[in-house]
Amino acid sequence: MREKAGWRRPTVLELLFDLVFVFALNQLSLRLNNDLSAGRQQWFGEVVEAFLLFLAFWVLWLSTVALTSRRSPESLVIQTAVFVSMAGAVVMAVAVPQGFEQRALVFAGAYVVARTSRVLLLLVFRRETTTTPALLPFAVSAVLWIVGALVHDQGRRAVLWALALAIGYIGFAAGFKRLAGAPIAGEHMAERLQQFYLIALGEAVLVSGMAFSGSNLGTPHAVGFGLAFVAIVLLWRVYFYRAGAVLPVAITGARNPVRQSVAVAGTHLLMIAGVFLAGVGFELYIMEPLGRPEPKWLIAVLGGPALFLAGRSLFELLVFSRISRSRLAGLLALGLLLPATWYLPPLAAGGAAVAILAGIAGSDAWRARGRAPELPAPRI
Repeated sequence: MREKAGWRRPTVLELLFDLVFVFALNQLSLRLNNDLSAGRQQWFGEVVEAFLLFLAFWVLWLSTVALTSRRSPESLVIQTAVFVSMAGAVVMAVAVPQGFEQRALVFAGAYVVARTSRVLLLLVFRRETTTTPALLPFAVSAVLWIVGALVHDQGRRAVLWALALAIGYIGFAAGFKRLAGAPIAGEHMAERLQQFYLIALGEAVLVSGMAFSGSNLGTPHAVGFGLAFVAIVLLWRVYFYRAGAVLPVAITGARNPVRQSVAVAGTHLLMIAGVFLAGVGFELYIMEPLGRPEPKWLIAVLGGPALFLAGRSLFELLVFSRISRSRLAGLLALGLLLPATWYLPPLAAGGAAVAILAGIAGSDAWRARGRAPELPAPRI
């Protein structure tokens, strides 16, 4: 265990581990962009498939972070476990373009091997003790991953993999909570979640820049790139003001830091997925700013910010035991924009989403004028 759960900043190895997920998110972004741009009738199913692949990366990353927040990453065994997870994530990312098709077994096999190897390392070299019920969800999830990869029907594969993810995540959360009262480096966990959020923002910068670079640099494309840049800054601002900035204290100051960590990680899944989806939207309206209306693109252009705000609202509830009205108003406004932008060019929908985020950031700044910084008040 970490010495009395004392704070340790993430190690260089953990930061190297995160770089793999820059590649993974970019691969997922390219896949989702192609799915939304191709004009195929089964686009919704393809979006679901991309989201399931995204969830697999999230579970692998989060389970590794949970390990290094409870065990010293300076241990050779833990470092080996991180390297194994890194290798698995790289192979999974390589398989992403055909991760639900011809390379499904490669993707699933890399995921299962990464997670299985880590468990075996802890059992053999650390002499960890665990019970059969604790390992059962992990084993069932692994079987479902492989069986899903072997079936030929992609619909059945999606069902099996969704079930595998649900069982695996529930098993991980239950196992983590079962150790309530055991030491956890809350500051370390908080900083790792913040870092993954910044990785998602960085990936949005990458795809936006690549989309603008690949255009003819005309005025509409430049406006789209400018909107994307402003949106990324606003997504950073809304996250870190103020719940994101005090996240370490919100975890360490909770009555049950372990359960608070699991709950906060769930809200970060929504926020990071929202930023990832918004990044796809940036790429779409930079490439085709004044193109014909594509209602399905609104899943990314409006759905990304909406998913982020939903996660951000729940995150604020965990940190301050309340939700700002500006977040709820922003969600309502994005919902009302859906029919209003149905027949408008993609750039118009993107501009409207940025305006809503700017309104929320402005509301935060107005509310904070002349007031002392609010302290966390977690309920858990």
